[in-house]
Amino acid sequence: MTTTFTNARLIDPETGAETRGSLTVRDGVIAGRDLAPEGEVIDCAGKCLAPGIVDIGVKIGEPGERHKESFRTAGAAAAAGGVTTMVTRPDTTPAIDTPETLQFVTRRARELTPVRIHTMAALTKGRAGHEMVEIGFLMDAGAVAFTDCDRVIADTKVFSRALTYARSLGALVIAHPQEPGLSNGAAVTSGKFATLRGLPAVSPMAERMGLERDLALVEMTGARYHADNLSAAVSLGPLERAKAAGLDVTAGINIHHLTLNELDVGDYRTFFKLKPPLRSEDDRLAMVEAVASGLIDIISSMHTPQDEETKRLPFEEAASGAVALETLLPAAMRLVHAGAVDLPTLWRALSTNPARRFGLPGGSLADGAPADLVLFDPDAPFVLNRFKLRSKSKNTPFDEARMEGKVLGTWVGGERVFGP
Repeated sequence: MTTTFTNARLIDPETGAETRGSLTVRDGVIAGRDLAPEGEVIDCAGKCLAPGIVDIGVKIGEPGERHKESFRTAGAAAAAGGVTTMVTRPDTTPAIDTPETLQFVTRRARELTPVRIHTMAALTKGRAGHEMVEIGFLMDAGAVAFTDCDRVIADTKVFSRALTYARSLGALVIAHPQEPGLSNGAAVTSGKFATLRGLPAVSPMAERMGLERDLALVEMTGARYHADNLSAAVSLGPLERAKAAGLDVTAGINIHHLTLNELDVGDYRTFFKLKPPLRSEDDRLAMVEAVASGLIDIISSMHTPQDEETKRLPFEEAASGAVALETLLPAAMRLVHAGAVDLPTLWRALSTNPARRFGLPGGSLADGAPADLVLFDPDAPFVLNRFKLRSKSKNTPFDEARMEGKVLGTWVGGERVFGP
């Protein structure tokens, strides 16, 4: 099987270059650029061709919450969003904390999804923060990282032991830093807006406190650590110092905290209730700058499907989270159109860096790399209709928003999984 993409605007996140030319794919891998056309010829008409998005932290409702999202619907949404690899979360019911549960999820994913799927496992049994999982057995079963997701392991001794054990096996640990006492029950970021709305709030300092504890333990244990879902400017100083000290630390942010702020909650709109909560505009701008500089390594969707029953509640009681597999790319285009980042820098955070951090194929246009590709028009305008999303759940904060950026085609291993 050979395909040649001609007249393409090639976005190369590894070299930081954006060039015009052609790309040839042969037997599922990239064969080279600007070769004589062969096989199927696809005229890209000057649109952007980039490595497929590697999206970490995707929530799929199997097992336990299939009514919110299944592997079939998530796979269709990912393909339509230009996501060629999903790294899924273990916060299912039951949690993915045994090799048997992991193998079930892996089998379902392979049967039902057109994109690549890798799975993270819980770090403690039942994500309860008390007893460490069998990290070695789960790695043998295919776990690519370990996390208790948004449940902070409050017992520092338990977390330090887990990090030590993970270090001995070379396992990657993912954390969502928060100080649990301060964060418990909070719905929005503290400040004048929260006071006016009468909503329980948490200071961004809770994130910094949680991160500094984690980084101290990483320094002590030497573990591989990724701080996911950072959102506050006060976290950037400790992160920068940890990287300067040579710790094996990376950090990520989700697309909503790069494109929305606390005022978007408006009149208690629960589709904007996220965890951590949306921050101030100053925080948002600081995080965008951190992505541009490379201090923040990874951008993800943090795809969290919730059904109508859990969102159509008073703001304090409503579930947190938003779907984002199909809105990740057009939302990210807001950063490009604002002049905050260029396309190669953006794609380094969306594709290359997550692939490298998790040891996965993809994220590259180099010869011999897997032909996981997305063709998109960065300027195509549209108004989002949440009911047209392929995800089972429709809880997006971008409903009826004017957006730019449409996926025209997605290929996994050289095979088209989305597009005409």
